[in-house]
Amino acid sequence: MRILISNDDGYFAPGLEHLAAALAQHAEITVVAPERDRSGASNSLTLDRPLSVRRAPNGFLFVNGTPTDCVHLAVTATEGFLLGVPSVAISLASKTAAHFETAAAVALELLERHRRRAAGAWLLNVNVPDVERPAIRGYKITRLGRRHKAEDVIRMQSPRGETVYWVGAAGAAADAGEGTDFHAVESGYVSITPLQIDLTNRDQMEDVTQWLDRASDG
Repeated sequence: MRILISNDDGYFAPGLEHLAAALAQHAEITVVAPERDRSGASNSLTLDRPLSVRRAPNGFLFVNGTPTDCVHLAVTATEGFLLGVPSVAISLASKTAAHFETAAAVALELLERHRRRAAGAWLLNVNVPDVERPAIRGYKITRLGRRHKAEDVIRMQSPRGETVYWVGAAGAAADAGEGTDFHAVESGYVSITPLQIDLTNRDQMEDVTQWLDRASDG
């Protein structure tokens, strides 16, 4: 089995090394990650400049681009999921991130499940509580919770007198009730949320059609 590992924190992130070391004992691992922290870059591709790929002393490859650039270069496609490759985004749900070995253990458990019964071309978002593995209570299939809007943008003056802006921090959890990923992690469970790429709001298609027809008649 061949596994591609990437992240948005950069190739030097400790969690990446823990995950690669754990999976390397069970599969052929390739690590391609951004050269620096690119959290928030989402699915963006770098189209205004060429990209370079370099190899770090630990063997990881790093790219001067976004996480999607890394996957694009590694598998010659926009994302593994769009190629029909089962894809998993696994995160340690903590700002301090201490128990990387727990997230690695969860990744191994999911790998073994996949080996016993190959999954479809799923895109799974996995959040792991930042606790020791014995403290994990199990797995829960969840939906994504929602946060309050992000904090306001902060306007400041740089040492050179220029006006600069800091994007505000993410908002606190708003929709975090039972059934959400927030609730599962808070209760000590690994949260697994199946995702989809299609953003079409099918429930509103008829309403928009009627609105457009009425606008045309007026």
